[in-house]
Amino acid sequence: MRFIVETWAPEYGSSFDSDALAGEPEASVDLDVELPAASWRPIAPDPALAPASPMLFVDGVRRIDARIWIPAGDVSRMGLCASYAAGVVRCAEGAQVERVEVERAVIAPAPVEPVALGRGGVYQPVTVASDEMENLTIELQRRLGELEVRVIASVEPAALTVVDGHLRGREDVPRAVGYIKSHRASYLSPETGAVVARLAPGERTPLFVVQGSWSRFSWYLRLPARARAAAAVAAAAGGRREEAANAHPWAGIVRCELASSLSLDEARHRADLATATLPRYASEPHKDPRAPQNLYPIGGLEQELRRRLGDRDLLYRDLIRAAG
Repeated sequence: MRFIVETWAPEYGSSFDSDALAGEPEASVDLDVELPAASWRPIAPDPALAPASPMLFVDGVRRIDARIWIPAGDVSRMGLCASYAAGVVRCAEGAQVERVEVERAVIAPAPVEPVALGRGGVYQPVTVASDEMENLTIELQRRLGELEVRVIASVEPAALTVVDGHLRGREDVPRAVGYIKSHRASYLSPETGAVVARLAPGERTPLFVVQGSWSRFSWYLRLPARARAAAAVAAAAGGRREEAANAHPWAGIVRCELASSLSLDEARHRADLATATLPRYASEPHKDPRAPQNLYPIGGLEQELRRRLGDRDLLYRDLIRAAG
Protein backbone atom coordinates (compact mmCIF):
# COMPACT_ATOMS: atom_id res chain seq x y z
CA MET A 1 0.00 0.00 0.00
CA ARG A 2 1.37 3.40 -0.96
CA PHE A 3 0.88 6.10 1.67
CA ILE A 4 2.32 9.43 2.79
CA VAL A 5 3.02 10.33 6.44
CA GLU A 6 1.77 13.79 7.39
CA THR A 7 4.54 15.87 8.95
CA TRP A 8 2.14 17.88 11.15
CA ALA A 9 2.66 16.58 14.71
CA PRO A 10 -0.35 14.44 15.80
CA GLU A 11 -0.50 15.97 19.29
CA TYR A 12 -1.51 19.33 17.75
CA GLY A 13 -4.50 17.89 15.94
CA SER A 14 -4.76 17.85 12.19
CA SER A 15 -3.39 20.57 9.94
CA PHE A 16 -7.00 21.30 8.94
CA ASP A 17 -10.06 22.04 11.04
CA SER A 18 -12.36 19.21 12.06
CA ASP A 19 -15.42 19.06 14.27
CA ALA A 20 -15.00 17.92 17.86
CA LEU A 21 -16.40 14.56 18.83
CA ALA A 22 -20.14 14.81 19.23
CA GLY A 23 -21.38 14.32 22.76
CA GLU A 24 -24.29 12.13 23.78
CA PRO A 25 -27.67 13.40 22.58
CA GLU A 26 -29.78 15.03 25.26
CA ALA A 27 -30.60 12.38 27.82
CA SER A 28 -33.72 11.90 29.90
CA VAL A 29 -33.22 11.26 33.62
CA ASP A 30 -35.43 9.52 36.18
CA LEU A 31 -34.48 10.81 39.63
CA ASP A 32 -37.23 8.93 41.49
CA VAL A 33 -35.63 5.48 41.26
CA GLU A 34 -34.34 4.74 44.76
CA LEU A 35 -35.91 7.70 46.58
CA PRO A 36 -38.35 10.39 45.41
CA ALA A 37 -36.39 13.41 44.19
CA ALA A 38 -38.00 15.54 46.90
CA SER A 39 -36.60 13.16 49.55
CA TRP A 40 -33.04 12.87 48.27
CA ARG A 41 -30.37 12.71 50.98
CA PRO A 42 -26.80 11.42 51.35
CA ILE A 43 -26.66 7.62 51.71
CA ALA A 44 -23.92 5.82 53.64
CA PRO A 45 -23.42 2.06 53.14
CA ASP A 46 -24.16 -0.26 56.05
CA PRO A 47 -21.05 -0.17 58.30
CA ALA A 48 -21.22 -3.98 58.41
CA LEU A 49 -20.72 -4.17 54.62
CA ALA A 50 -17.13 -5.29 54.03
CA PRO A 51 -15.20 -3.70 51.13
CA ALA A 52 -15.06 -5.85 48.01
CA SER A 53 -12.02 -8.13 47.65
CA PRO A 54 -10.50 -9.07 45.31
CA MET A 55 -11.01 -6.10 42.97
CA LEU A 56 -10.31 -5.71 39.26
CA PHE A 57 -9.49 -2.32 37.71
CA VAL A 58 -9.66 -2.09 33.92
CA ASP A 59 -8.35 0.73 31.76
CA GLY A 60 -7.21 1.42 28.24
CA VAL A 61 -5.07 4.06 26.52
CA ARG A 62 -4.84 5.08 22.89
CA ARG A 63 -2.40 7.15 20.88
CA ILE A 64 -2.29 8.47 17.34
CA ASP A 65 1.22 7.72 16.09
CA ALA A 66 0.80 9.44 12.71
CA ARG A 67 -1.74 10.69 10.22
CA ILE A 68 -1.29 9.31 6.76
CA TRP A 69 -2.65 10.03 3.30
CA ILE A 70 -3.46 7.18 0.91
CA PRO A 71 -3.50 8.19 -2.78
CA ALA A 72 -6.47 6.77 -4.68
CA GLY A 73 -6.41 8.07 -8.23
CA ASP A 74 -6.77 11.83 -8.19
CA VAL A 75 -7.89 11.82 -4.53
CA SER A 76 -5.98 11.16 -1.31
CA ARG A 77 -7.87 9.70 1.66
CA MET A 78 -6.77 10.38 5.22
CA GLY A 79 -6.06 7.61 7.73
CA LEU A 80 -4.61 7.09 11.19
CA CYS A 81 -1.80 4.87 12.36
CA ALA A 82 -2.65 4.33 16.01
CA SER A 83 -1.49 2.25 18.97
CA TYR A 84 -3.79 1.25 21.82
CA ALA A 85 -3.54 -0.96 24.87
CA ALA A 86 -5.80 -2.34 27.59
CA GLY A 87 -4.97 -3.98 30.89
CA VAL A 88 -6.27 -5.31 34.19
CA VAL A 89 -4.97 -4.79 37.73
CA ARG A 90 -6.06 -7.21 40.45
CA CYS A 91 -6.10 -5.87 44.01
CA ALA A 92 -6.39 -8.05 47.10
CA GLU A 93 -3.55 -8.00 49.63
CA GLY A 94 -1.54 -6.02 47.10
CA ALA A 95 -1.88 -4.84 43.50
CA GLN A 96 -0.66 -6.75 40.45
CA VAL A 97 -0.94 -6.07 36.73
CA GLU A 98 -2.61 -9.28 35.61
CA ARG A 99 -2.94 -8.80 31.87
CA VAL A 100 -1.91 -6.25 29.22
CA GLU A 101 -2.60 -6.38 25.47
CA VAL A 102 -1.22 -3.93 22.89
CA GLU A 103 -2.53 -3.55 19.34
CA ARG A 104 -1.73 -1.25 16.42
CA ALA A 105 -4.06 -0.34 13.58
CA VAL A 106 -4.08 1.63 10.37
CA ILE A 107 -7.60 3.03 10.15
CA ALA A 108 -8.61 4.37 6.74
CA PRO A 109 -11.14 4.00 3.93
CA ALA A 110 -10.48 1.26 1.36
CA PRO A 111 -8.06 0.31 0.01
CA VAL A 112 -6.11 -0.25 3.21
CA GLU A 113 -3.43 -2.85 3.88
CA PRO A 114 -1.19 -3.81 6.82
CA VAL A 115 1.81 -1.58 7.54
CA ALA A 116 4.76 -3.64 8.77
CA LEU A 117 7.51 -1.87 10.74
CA GLY A 118 9.76 -4.72 11.77
CA ARG A 119 10.73 -3.98 15.38
CA GLY A 120 7.54 -1.96 15.94
CA GLY A 121 5.23 -4.76 14.81
CA VAL A 122 2.40 -4.40 12.32
CA TYR A 123 -0.40 -1.87 12.02
CA GLN A 124 -3.34 -4.09 11.14
CA PRO A 125 -5.84 -2.74 8.59
CA VAL A 126 -9.21 -1.40 9.75
CA THR A 127 -11.46 -0.24 6.92
CA VAL A 128 -13.95 2.56 7.54
CA ALA A 129 -16.48 4.29 5.32
CA SER A 130 -15.30 7.88 5.75
CA ASP A 131 -11.97 9.61 6.31
CA GLU A 132 -13.50 12.36 8.45
CA MET A 133 -11.41 12.77 11.59
CA GLU A 134 -14.42 12.20 13.84
CA ASN A 135 -15.20 8.91 12.15
CA LEU A 136 -11.59 7.71 12.37
CA THR A 137 -11.36 8.62 16.07
CA ILE A 138 -14.68 6.96 16.90
CA GLU A 139 -13.48 3.75 15.25
CA LEU A 140 -10.24 3.90 17.25
CA GLN A 141 -12.21 4.27 20.47
CA ARG A 142 -14.49 1.38 19.46
CA ARG A 143 -11.48 -0.87 18.85
CA LEU A 144 -10.06 0.09 22.26
CA GLY A 145 -13.38 -0.76 23.93
CA GLU A 146 -13.41 -4.19 22.25
CA LEU A 147 -9.86 -4.83 23.43
CA GLU A 148 -10.81 -3.94 27.00
CA VAL A 149 -13.68 -6.45 26.88
CA ARG A 150 -11.36 -9.19 25.58
CA VAL A 151 -8.79 -8.45 28.27
CA ILE A 152 -11.43 -8.62 31.01
CA ALA A 153 -12.72 -11.92 29.64
CA SER A 154 -9.22 -13.43 29.83
CA VAL A 155 -8.89 -13.13 33.64
CA GLU A 156 -10.74 -14.66 36.57
CA PRO A 157 -13.73 -12.57 37.76
CA ALA A 158 -13.55 -10.69 41.05
CA ALA A 159 -15.98 -9.37 43.64
CA LEU A 160 -16.14 -6.05 41.78
CA THR A 161 -14.72 -4.86 38.45
CA VAL A 162 -14.13 -1.12 38.02
CA VAL A 163 -14.06 -0.02 34.39
CA ASP A 164 -12.43 3.37 33.96
CA GLY A 165 -14.90 5.44 31.94
CA HIS A 166 -18.43 4.83 30.74
CA LEU A 167 -19.82 1.32 30.96
CA ARG A 168 -21.32 1.42 27.48
CA GLY A 169 -20.41 -1.71 25.51
CA ARG A 170 -19.16 -3.41 28.68
CA GLU A 171 -22.46 -3.89 30.52
CA ASP A 172 -22.06 -7.70 30.40
CA VAL A 173 -18.73 -7.69 32.26
CA PRO A 174 -19.31 -9.64 35.52
CA ARG A 175 -20.01 -7.33 38.49
CA ALA A 176 -18.90 -4.28 36.53
CA VAL A 177 -19.07 -0.64 37.65
CA GLY A 178 -18.35 2.23 35.26
CA TYR A 179 -16.18 4.92 36.86
CA ILE A 180 -16.35 8.50 35.49
CA LYS A 181 -13.85 10.98 36.93
CA SER A 182 -14.91 14.19 35.13
CA HIS A 183 -18.31 15.82 34.79
CA ARG A 184 -19.22 17.05 31.30
CA ALA A 185 -22.99 16.73 31.55
CA SER A 186 -25.53 17.73 34.17
CA TYR A 187 -28.04 15.05 35.11
CA LEU A 188 -29.52 16.52 38.30
CA SER A 189 -31.98 19.23 39.20
CA PRO A 190 -30.74 22.13 41.37
CA GLU A 191 -32.39 20.53 44.41
CA THR A 192 -30.89 17.06 43.93
CA GLY A 193 -27.57 18.59 42.87
CA ALA A 194 -27.39 20.26 46.27
CA VAL A 195 -27.33 16.80 47.84
CA VAL A 196 -24.02 16.12 46.05
CA ALA A 197 -22.46 19.11 47.78
CA ARG A 198 -23.55 17.71 51.16
CA LEU A 199 -21.98 14.28 50.67
CA ALA A 200 -19.34 13.28 53.19
CA PRO A 201 -16.45 11.03 52.09
CA GLY A 202 -17.78 7.50 51.59
CA GLU A 203 -21.38 8.64 50.99
CA ARG A 204 -23.39 8.51 47.79
CA THR A 205 -26.50 9.99 46.26
CA PRO A 206 -29.57 7.87 45.62
CA LEU A 207 -29.60 5.92 42.36
CA PHE A 208 -31.07 7.49 39.24
CA VAL A 209 -31.51 6.25 35.66
CA VAL A 210 -30.06 7.99 32.61
CA GLN A 211 -31.52 7.16 29.20
CA GLY A 212 -29.97 8.63 26.07
CA SER A 213 -28.22 6.64 23.37
CA TRP A 214 -28.17 3.88 26.03
CA SER A 215 -29.63 3.34 29.51
CA ARG A 216 -27.88 2.85 32.86
CA PHE A 217 -28.21 3.23 36.60
CA SER A 218 -25.99 5.98 37.99
CA TRP A 219 -25.06 7.74 41.22
CA TYR A 220 -22.50 10.19 42.60
CA LEU A 221 -20.14 9.47 45.48
CA ARG A 222 -17.50 11.46 47.29
CA LEU A 223 -13.97 10.16 47.73
CA PRO A 224 -11.82 11.35 50.63
CA ALA A 225 -10.23 14.58 49.36
CA ARG A 226 -7.36 14.54 51.83
CA ALA A 227 -6.21 18.08 51.11
CA ARG A 228 -9.70 19.34 51.87
CA ALA A 229 -9.88 17.29 55.07
CA ALA A 230 -6.55 18.68 56.24
CA ALA A 231 -7.77 22.20 55.58
CA ALA A 232 -10.90 21.55 57.62
CA VAL A 233 -8.84 20.25 60.55
CA ALA A 234 -6.59 23.29 60.37
CA ALA A 235 -9.62 25.56 60.26
CA ALA A 236 -11.03 23.93 63.36
CA ALA A 237 -7.73 24.64 65.10
CA GLY A 238 -7.88 28.28 64.07
CA GLY A 239 -5.56 28.17 61.06
CA ARG A 240 -6.01 28.25 57.25
CA ARG A 241 -9.68 29.17 57.65
CA GLU A 242 -9.78 30.77 54.22
CA GLU A 243 -8.55 27.59 52.49
CA ALA A 244 -11.19 25.49 54.23
CA ALA A 245 -13.95 27.94 53.36
CA ASN A 246 -12.94 27.93 49.70
CA ALA A 247 -12.97 24.12 49.28
CA HIS A 248 -14.97 23.27 46.15
CA PRO A 249 -18.32 21.59 46.99
CA TRP A 250 -17.74 18.96 44.26
CA ALA A 251 -14.17 18.14 45.33
CA GLY A 252 -13.60 14.40 45.20
CA ILE A 253 -16.92 13.67 43.47
CA VAL A 254 -17.11 10.87 40.89
CA ARG A 255 -20.03 9.34 39.04
CA CYS A 256 -20.58 5.61 38.69
CA GLU A 257 -22.69 3.55 36.31
CA LEU A 258 -24.34 0.12 36.35
CA ALA A 259 -26.10 -1.90 33.67
CA SER A 260 -29.81 -1.11 33.42
CA SER A 261 -30.54 -4.87 33.22
CA LEU A 262 -29.97 -5.19 36.97
CA SER A 263 -32.90 -5.22 39.37
CA LEU A 264 -33.18 -2.26 41.70
CA ASP A 265 -32.11 -4.41 44.68
CA GLU A 266 -29.04 -5.66 42.78
CA ALA A 267 -28.16 -2.14 41.66
CA ARG A 268 -28.54 -0.78 45.21
CA HIS A 269 -26.30 -3.52 46.64
CA ARG A 270 -23.59 -3.00 44.03
CA ALA A 271 -23.73 0.78 44.51
CA ASP A 272 -23.30 0.34 48.26
CA LEU A 273 -20.43 -2.12 47.75
CA ALA A 274 -18.62 0.26 45.38
CA THR A 275 -19.20 3.20 47.74
CA ALA A 276 -17.77 1.19 50.64
CA THR A 277 -14.74 0.08 48.59
CA LEU A 278 -13.54 2.83 46.24
CA PRO A 279 -12.49 5.42 48.87
CA ARG A 280 -9.69 3.11 50.05
CA TYR A 281 -8.06 3.44 46.59
CA ALA A 282 -8.33 7.24 46.33
CA SER A 283 -5.08 8.97 45.36
CA GLU A 284 -3.39 11.87 47.14
CA PRO A 285 -2.42 15.24 45.61
CA HIS A 286 1.32 14.90 46.23
CA LYS A 287 1.30 11.68 44.17
CA ASP A 288 -1.27 12.39 41.45
CA PRO A 289 -2.45 15.77 40.10
CA ARG A 290 -5.87 14.23 39.43
CA ALA A 291 -6.33 13.22 43.07
CA PRO A 292 -8.42 11.86 44.58
CA GLN A 293 -10.46 10.80 41.53
CA ASN A 294 -7.64 9.01 39.69
CA LEU A 295 -7.56 5.85 41.79
CA TYR A 296 -4.09 4.44 42.54
CA PRO A 297 -4.60 1.16 40.61
CA ILE A 298 -5.86 3.04 37.54
CA GLY A 299 -3.04 5.58 37.65
CA GLY A 300 -0.42 2.85 37.90
CA LEU A 301 -2.05 0.86 35.10
CA GLU A 302 -2.12 3.94 32.83
CA GLN A 303 1.64 4.38 33.27
CA GLU A 304 2.30 0.72 32.43
CA LEU A 305 0.04 0.81 29.37
CA ARG A 306 1.74 3.92 27.98
CA ARG A 307 5.12 2.29 28.51
CA ARG A 308 3.93 -0.79 26.60
CA LEU A 309 2.82 1.36 23.65
CA GLY A 310 6.49 2.02 22.85
CA ASP A 311 8.29 5.19 21.81
CA ARG A 312 6.15 7.24 19.43
CA ASP A 313 9.15 9.01 17.87
CA LEU A 314 10.71 5.67 16.91
CA LEU A 315 7.42 4.42 15.50
CA TYR A 316 6.98 7.66 13.55
CA ARG A 317 10.41 7.29 11.98
CA ASP A 318 9.68 3.67 11.11
CA LEU A 319 6.41 4.72 9.47
CA ILE A 320 8.27 7.23 7.31
CA ARG A 321 10.67 4.49 6.25
CA ALA A 322 7.78 2.12 5.51
CA ALA A 323 6.18 4.82 3.37
CA GLY A 324 9.36 4.91 1.30
